[in-house]
Order: sequence, then C-alpha cells, then structure tokens
Amino acid sequence: MPNWSEVVLEIQAIEQAQMGVNPFDVVRKKYLSKIHQITGRNVIAYYSGWLQKPNFANTQVNDKDKSGFMLAINKLDKSKGLDLLLHTPGGDVAATESLVDYLYSMFDKDIRVIVPQISMSAGTMIALSSKEIIMGKHSNLGPIDPQMNGLACQAILSEFQYAIEDIAKNPSSAILWQTIISKYHPTFLGACKQAIEWSDRMVSAWLNYNMCEGEPEKVKTILKAFSNHTEQKSHSRHIPKKECIELGLKIIDLETDQELQDAVLTTHHMFFHTFNNTTAIKIIENHLGVAYFENHAAITPQKN
Repeated sequence: MPNWSEVVLEIQAIEQAQMGVNPFDVVRKKYLSKIHQITGRNVIAYYSGWLQKPNFANTQVNDKDKSGFMLAINKLDKSKGLDLLLHTPGGDVAATESLVDYLYSMFDKDIRVIVPQISMSAGTMIALSSKEIIMGKHSNLGPIDPQMNGLACQAILSEFQYAIEDIAKNPSSAILWQTIISKYHPTFLGACKQAIEWSDRMVSAWLNYNMCEGEPEKVKTILKAFSNHTEQKSHSRHIPKKECIELGLKIIDLETDQELQDAVLTTHHMFFHTFNNTTAIKIIENHLGVAYFENHAAITPQKN
C-alpha cells in the first residue's frame, strides 16, 4: 500500500487523467473498499477534521452525526457486522449514548472499532462499547472523565471537598476559598456529580454487555482507570495500546495483519488529505462509497 507521499502521487495522477472528478473521493473510497475486501465486514469511517481545522464548530460528536450514520448504514447487510474506523476528539455524552444505542440496534454486539490514530473522550466511550478494538503502535484512546465548560467534573468536586476540609482546619482561609468557589453557580456541583454518575453507568453497561460480558471485576478495573481524573491527570492524555491491553481491554494488534494495516493507514492518510484540501470538517463514509459530509458553512449529505 502507498505511504503518505505515494498517496499524493496517486491523487495527482487521477486529477490529471480524470477532469471534473474529485480525486480525494476516488482514492479514499478505493481504500475503504479495500478494508472491506480484506475483512469481509461492513466498514464505516467516522472522521473529524479537528486536527486540521481546530477553530471550526461541529467537529465533535453531536446529535447530527446520527443522520450520517443512518445514511451510511442504510442498505448494508447487517449480518456482516461493523468495523468502525474512529478518529475524533470526542464530544457530547448524550449524543454518544444515542449513537451507540443506534449501532447496537443495527449490529447488536458485532461491532469492532479500529483506531488508526486517536479516539478521545466520547470517542473512547464508543470504542469501549465494541466487542474488540484494533489498535496499532501509533493508536491512542483517552480518559472518559466528564467535562463541564472545559473543566474536569472530578477536579471541581475534589477542589470543593478540599475547600471544606481546609476551612475546617483553618477558618481564616474561608475568605480565600469564597473567592474561588463563588465562580461555580449553585447547581453546578450537582450537575458535575450527575455527569460523572451518568458517564460511569453508561460505559459500565456497555462493557458488561459486550467486551467484558461476564467479567464484572474487569469492568471495574477498566472504568476506574479511564474515568479517574486524579490518575490520568489530564483529559487530553493519550493512552497507548500497551496500557489498554494491561487494563484488560480486548485489543487486536493492527500490525499482525500487514495487508489490513496498510489499507487502514492509507485510508487514514486519505481522510487527512481530504480535510487539508477541501472544506470538509467531518466525514461519515461506508465501504460502498456512501458518504455524509459536514463542511465549513453547511452540512451536505452526498451519495457518489
């Protein structure tokens, strides 16, 4: 399979030979189809262009994504299961829950997630709902601790608890803590607690249902590691394949199948080329060439 530079040459060759044809679409679909040929399974790529276009909205998981998945899943043979290529910074938890419920209704437990590079936050939640995750040495998942206004809910609750303890020991610190804690509105702490409980309950249910069925202690270990802000330190931490395996996740090494690895990474390169050279900021696309695009200014479902 071609590397990054060789893919560019393939794009340029199509551009020169076929006037009026979008070479990025042609080459991207070629390699998505190649993944299907190798696995014999349905393939859907869910790709965000947040790395190339960090200042644009709608690059995160949101409720509009379900429309893209409905388009991509329509007319697929559901009995062949689903291989879902994920590249996302994460996003809305409610939208994530709804999307996973929809995927279960279509494919039940027969869902594998392939992470070519990064699937963070809500993207990791989706990965944890699958029966197994295919990762390479370059692949990363991320913590799933809920965030509120860009702040870790667990960190907020910890800070508040520390304030209570500090004031009890040193009453003169109350004035200082009043200034710090006053930035939170009255219902904010309750909302943070509920967000943590909701996220943990949701991911725990998915792990128990699919990847870790019949292994409740393993579920607790995985959930504790991925949802613990104190342990992970940052919501943006990249958790590598080796650590995912050690925690008990069912991980398949992408490197064990050279043909599949080449097809996955070439497809990954093609999505990056597409984001770099078009107005697309998010793409949901299946191996048949049915694609849903979100662009800078508009949402455009397409079937090519």
